[in-house]
Amino acid sequence: MRWGRYLPRASWGSGLGGALQSADERIPFLIHWSWPLKGKLPLGLPRAFVHHRGSSTGSSPTSRSHGKLFQGISASEAIECHRRNLAEWFSRLPREERQFGPTFALDTVHVDPVIRESTPDELLRPPAQLALEHQHPTAGLPPLSLSQLFDPDACGRRVQTVVLYGTVGTGKSTLVRKMVLDWCYGRLPAFELLVPFSCEDLSSLGSAPASLCQLVAQRYTSLKEILPLMAAAGSRLLFVLHGLERLNLDFRLAGTGLCSDPEKPEAPAAIIVNLLRKYMLPEASILVTTRPSAVGRIPSKYVGRYGEICGFSDTNLQKLYFQLRLNQPDCGTGAGGAGISATLAQRDSLVEMLSRNLEGHHQIAAACFLPSYCWLVCATLHFLHAPTPPGQTLTSIYTSFLRLNFSGETLDSTDPSNLSLMAYAARTMGKLAYEGVSSRKTYFSEDDVRGCLEAGLKTEEEFQLLHVFRRDALRFFLAPCVEPGHRGTFVFTVPAMQEYLAALYIVLGLRKTTFQRVGKEVAELVGRVGEDVSLVLGIVAKLLPLRALPLLFNLLKVVPRVFGRVVGKSREAVAQAMVLEMFREEDYYNDDVLDQMGASILGVEGPRRHPDEPPEDEVFELFPMFMGGLLSAQNRAVLAQLGCPIKTLDALENAQAIKKKLGKLGRQVLPPSELLDHLFFHYEFQNQRFSAEVLSSLRQLNLAGVRMTPVKCTVVAAVLGSGRHALDEVNLASCQLDPAGLHTLMPVFLRARKLGLQLNSLGPEACSVLRDLLLHDQCQITTLRLSNNPLTAAGVAQLVEGLAGNSSLTHLSLLHTGLGDEGLQLLAAQLDRNRQLQELNVAYNGAGDTAALALAQAARDHPSLELLHLYFNELSSEGRQALRDLGGTAKGGARVVVSLTEGTAVSEYWSVILSEVQRNLNSWDRGRVRRHLDLLLRDLEDSRGATLNPWRKAQLLRVEGEVRVLLEQLGGSGT
Repeated sequence: MRWGRYLPRASWGSGLGGALQSADERIPFLIHWSWPLKGKLPLGLPRAFVHHRGSSTGSSPTSRSHGKLFQGISASEAIECHRRNLAEWFSRLPREERQFGPTFALDTVHVDPVIRESTPDELLRPPAQLALEHQHPTAGLPPLSLSQLFDPDACGRRVQTVVLYGTVGTGKSTLVRKMVLDWCYGRLPAFELLVPFSCEDLSSLGSAPASLCQLVAQRYTSLKEILPLMAAAGSRLLFVLHGLERLNLDFRLAGTGLCSDPEKPEAPAAIIVNLLRKYMLPEASILVTTRPSAVGRIPSKYVGRYGEICGFSDTNLQKLYFQLRLNQPDCGTGAGGAGISATLAQRDSLVEMLSRNLEGHHQIAAACFLPSYCWLVCATLHFLHAPTPPGQTLTSIYTSFLRLNFSGETLDSTDPSNLSLMAYAARTMGKLAYEGVSSRKTYFSEDDVRGCLEAGLKTEEEFQLLHVFRRDALRFFLAPCVEPGHRGTFVFTVPAMQEYLAALYIVLGLRKTTFQRVGKEVAELVGRVGEDVSLVLGIVAKLLPLRALPLLFNLLKVVPRVFGRVVGKSREAVAQAMVLEMFREEDYYNDDVLDQMGASILGVEGPRRHPDEPPEDEVFELFPMFMGGLLSAQNRAVLAQLGCPIKTLDALENAQAIKKKLGKLGRQVLPPSELLDHLFFHYEFQNQRFSAEVLSSLRQLNLAGVRMTPVKCTVVAAVLGSGRHALDEVNLASCQLDPAGLHTLMPVFLRARKLGLQLNSLGPEACSVLRDLLLHDQCQITTLRLSNNPLTAAGVAQLVEGLAGNSSLTHLSLLHTGLGDEGLQLLAAQLDRNRQLQELNVAYNGAGDTAALALAQAARDHPSLELLHLYFNELSSEGRQALRDLGGTAKGGARVVVSLTEGTAVSEYWSVILSEVQRNLNSWDRGRVRRHLDLLLRDLEDSRGATLNPWRKAQLLRVEGEVRVLLEQLGGSGT
């Protein structure tokens, strides 16, 4: 797995007269952006705005100066009301944008894409075979800014109509939306009135007649009073027509008659044609946005300037976009009310790493040429590094990304099939993606691409649809490879998109073998014939002795069921391949899929391959994750809006096949990273009942060494937190956990009997979470390991409160937790409040004789404590001897372990002490450990000299040898 948007495109829905939808419905920027809002939005000073090349900030009126047209009080109030309504409506953000923080706004993150002026000759020139290459602005044609769009052309002629075109994902919708907001805040003084229209909205009206004035008044009620003044507004009136590809325009006089009266009812398409002809309101300015395939629908004689939206063809624009978006304040506010957010340093680190990757990794820079993919990269990083909103999955991010780009989009409005653009992409690009996953490749030749695009095409209409797709959307999915050694090939713009589309291709049932395609038709035909023939022969058999014939033809009705079983076997084969892909061990260190994705985006070197592996072997671990995610009810509902419905029966059959394969896997002991991948699959699937059945046999959760980021903690808690069976052990050692992660994982901890949290750098603030855990009425933890965490005495002060009210804990390890004398004194004073503890380890805590003796005295008086570890503390020879004497005189009290010896014999816990040293050799202070081992070695030598028992001498010599080996590893003499 290699690395893995501008503000998303608006989804401006169709319909007239519908009630306003909430910002959470359909997730559009503008559902009916032409409908007025009655709310009050004081304009005042404009919001903070970033001025970067092409911004309309500070744009001055053009040279043709006009006086104010709408000077009356009522007209001025109408215009201000219109500004407020537009500003309120266009400022609304979809749910996907609100994840970046409550202060997120378009004005604070907008970066204008590059707009390159083009000529009609360029538009008529035949495109490249695959239409993948993007043109950079040339030296002779400098980029245009929004304020320059209506400047006089090179010949000094006045420009009244501007057509902006660009492929899917280049930022047309966001550019228009930002332009409208600029006008609302007074940053486009060249235009006194701006009237935006959605061509999708207009196309929904069909041929129902309505005048231009009626169309304006129905959508912008506040403009009713000034409609008579529009004709005199001249160039100060700007019409914005967004998404012209939605309208079928006929500029022939025989098809669309001339009409100059704004109050005469005509079909909406006829009104737009006459506006563009400059026959109706000839002085008005018009801005049109459209996809490349529809540019030719407007005769060039009616267009004053063409502008191609080239996206972020400059890497500096990409960097600026990422800096603005990822550095939003309150970016990481926890969704669960924890209030945990990413620090400024963490956000700066993300931006810096991403910027370096953009400079050194040319393929990610080539992908972020499309502002939409910049959005996707930001959303993915936010998912990986910030607290995840409830219910958000990686699959839902990619599905929402496609909805924000393709929702409501048809491939060609002139085609009667009205085929969804996303459905066409799933069929063609999904086929290419799946063939790549099946053959384990990410680089595709031109023949590979052409084979998937042109497979099965027979009619002229089908070739026309392919031509439209190539011009409008192919660059969205595929990009020329810029990596050395792979020039001339194509890759998916974002590698993870290949795996997403491959999964979509499978769950939509688009992958069919020749046998399945032909066999299904034959089976259905034979089944229908069998029913008809059996019915007829059944009647005849009552009159003639032909009893065997109906039985023979009844067998024909079994054919469809047999075919269904064959298809079921095919689903099982797909599930088998999916499971094998999820748990492949090709990666030398086999990082989990989330770490692989984050490392590829940020430019961190990815997982190392095994030296014996082929260098080009690819791992597609996201493919099964996306398959599970696409089967979830939430994503299926979104896909249905995109024209890609997944049948419920198909989803159930796929889920059953996957469950059968995963059920067998659940009985195996998986390595930590693969176990996390397994849990991540269940998180993407979002089906608690399914997960509970598959994971019912899981008894040990071993994620030791896995870096537990916020999203990973959310994944584990969501999948295992609602289960019912107890977990024998939860091992989260060396996972870089923090207090927020502990809080998130609380439901999992409540199911654990043994909990290992060692080596996590947990400080005193984490102890408040552990206190709440121990005091919880459902807590069943018997063993808690907190060794090698800087808890200090302040943390133990909270921990003893939990011990006092806990009734399950029997073994507690506080080895090397920085308690010191104060911590041990506190434990000694509070130990009697707990009545169940059996073993307490406070070794290597820097405590002296007094504190150690006080704790040993308290342990001797404890009713249940059996063992107290005090070795590696700062004890004098007298202190160690006093502790031995105390342990020897205790009757039924706790045994105190302070050395490798007990009198003249080897302590039965010597192996426990040395194994702890061996395990922590690289993390403990080497000089301090060496000093303690020297003291233990001296004890062993003294005990060996004091005994005459040869068996004891042999044991002592053996242990001495083990200590000397450790001393040699630490750099000591060992002699």
